[in-house]
Amino acid sequence: MATVTYSKATRIYAGTDRPAVDHLDLEIGDGEFLVLVGPSGCGKSTSLRMLAGLEDVDDGSIFIDTRDVTNLPPKARDIAMVFQNYALYPHMTVYENMAFALKLRKTSKSEIDRRVKEAAALLQLEEYLGRKPKALSGGQRQRVAMGRAIVREPQVFLMDEPLSNLDAKLRVQTRTQIATLQAKLGITTVYVTHDQVEAMTMGHRVAVMNAGLLQQVDTPRALYDTPANVFVAGFMGSPAMNIKTVPLTETGAAFGELAVPLTREQIAAAKADGGDGKVTIGFRPEDTDLVGAGDGGLPVVVELVEDLGSDANVYGHAALEGASERFVVRTDRRTMPNMGDTVFVKPRTDKTHVFHSTTGNRL
Repeated sequence: MATVTYSKATRIYAGTDRPAVDHLDLEIGDGEFLVLVGPSGCGKSTSLRMLAGLEDVDDGSIFIDTRDVTNLPPKARDIAMVFQNYALYPHMTVYENMAFALKLRKTSKSEIDRRVKEAAALLQLEEYLGRKPKALSGGQRQRVAMGRAIVREPQVFLMDEPLSNLDAKLRVQTRTQIATLQAKLGITTVYVTHDQVEAMTMGHRVAVMNAGLLQQVDTPRALYDTPANVFVAGFMGSPAMNIKTVPLTETGAAFGELAVPLTREQIAAAKADGGDGKVTIGFRPEDTDLVGAGDGGLPVVVELVEDLGSDANVYGHAALEGASERFVVRTDRRTMPNMGDTVFVKPRTDKTHVFHSTTGNRL
């Protein structure tokens, strides 16, 4: 096991104007499961590949424990990587695929057999050891790829979107298996995904990236409850947070006919740093109530209702600052409106998120 440290690590691809990864500072604890998450092109996979030695580090350094691995070849880093496409050898059996890296190291046959069978037992693959990859399902192939990484007993596991080729049900099942397995093995793991639900359910901590920059790193709960800026607020959570920029008043924010109260400190902070007389307000779909027509809610015309069984997502639009803005609200399915209805939406003031209208930072 080991710690991993990115120290101002930067990757710039030839012919591009901005770095793919820009001065990344990130410390990953011994035995921690850290998830790198963000939209396509944010730099998360590049960050992982820099740690693996598959991408150059143009500036800064990367350490595993106290050892500077910035310029070491991949095989000298004591890491094991699990790829999105499994990368199994089709002509080899499951046993041979899992044993291959150990054979290259000239590990003894008895040690290879012990490690492969232990990993197969962990992953419930014992009955498949004699099969070839084409005879396995996608989930089984992914477990073989995991097993191949486990037998190496590395200091660090690296996983690059390992579940993206699986169907939705199998993805949920396999992410549970990976999280349980990592907890059992205690090996430091860096996991890349674009799926924020995966990130929220698997990671001890989650690092959110955008445009090559680290936006925030914290526990899943902290990211959800106290996002550092508008990007993190909008990215974490499904359905996404409702985020709108509205006029600032002496007492708060004018959200159409709805007044959202703010503290004096929030109002002062909203006016500072080039504030333009506006403030950005966010509220999550589940932190809203549908109220009566005379109870001061924002009128929203319903466009779509998703019945999820236990509850429902209501999508609609409202007139706000002379434009039609989209909103989504989660409600009890027993009180679901119909398409075309007008409902009145009131965010809970104690659950409202407030951001600077120019910088996007949390106030």
